[in-house]
Amino acid sequence: MHLPFTKMQGAGNDFVVIDATRQPFALSPTQLRRLGDRRFGVGCDQILVVEASTEPGIDFRYRIFNGADGAEVEHCGNGARCFVRFVRDKGLTERDTVRVRTVNAVLELRLMADGRVRVDMGPPVFESARVPFVPGDEPLLQGVAVLSMGNPHAVLRVDDVDAAPVGTLGPRIQALPAFPQGVNVGFLQVLDRGHARIRVYERGAGETLACGTGTCAAVVAGIRAGWFDPAVEVQARGGLLRIEWDGQGSVFMTGPAETVFDGEIEL
Repeated sequence: MHLPFTKMQGAGNDFVVIDATRQPFALSPTQLRRLGDRRFGVGCDQILVVEASTEPGIDFRYRIFNGADGAEVEHCGNGARCFVRFVRDKGLTERDTVRVRTVNAVLELRLMADGRVRVDMGPPVFESARVPFVPGDEPLLQGVAVLSMGNPHAVLRVDDVDAAPVGTLGPRIQALPAFPQGVNVGFLQVLDRGHARIRVYERGAGETLACGTGTCAAVVAGIRAGWFDPAVEVQARGGLLRIEWDGQGSVFMTGPAETVFDGEIEL
């Protein structure tokens, strides 16, 4: 089969985006892994699928698959920004603000006049059973904040993200039985009350240049700990994200979303 696609990126987090609004999405895990392969396919952190919605008040369904293993996951914030730019650029909607249904949430995405995208990421979840997380006495989790932004996150504060053992400690924490569905591991460096740096080791992807939900989780953890004001500029390796949280409701993320190229691949 010949599959049209669009390659996009948001703060260096890169995606293959597929329009499935006119025909059913039916790629196998093997085909998804081929798409995500950086040597034998297109290459990406995640594959984003745009599907039509028949639900009142919802413009599209938004599905996310890891490029490395083909597994479907719950949420991707940087992908959400690329999603709204894709549907606008491809003429699938004329609206600057759209509502989309993910596996477990409804998101509101807004394309701003300056080209950035603001995403209502929904409220953070702290209840262990809903993360999901099994509390215990695991030494690796001492001082680690655990929460969900629609997907599970563990946040560690470090003095210097450049020196942090992301590639070794990240997978060790991911493999802990305390996280029955795995976990994204964020390494947060606090610069001041309004600025931070971050690196994230993601489930099914390893370290990426940016992780929207991971950045939101880190800022939420920092606000709860008293390290940050309600709005924080966070520098990831791939770009800058602005995260806002008032301590109660939704977390809002603002950042870039860009098309890299359009193409077609034979699968």
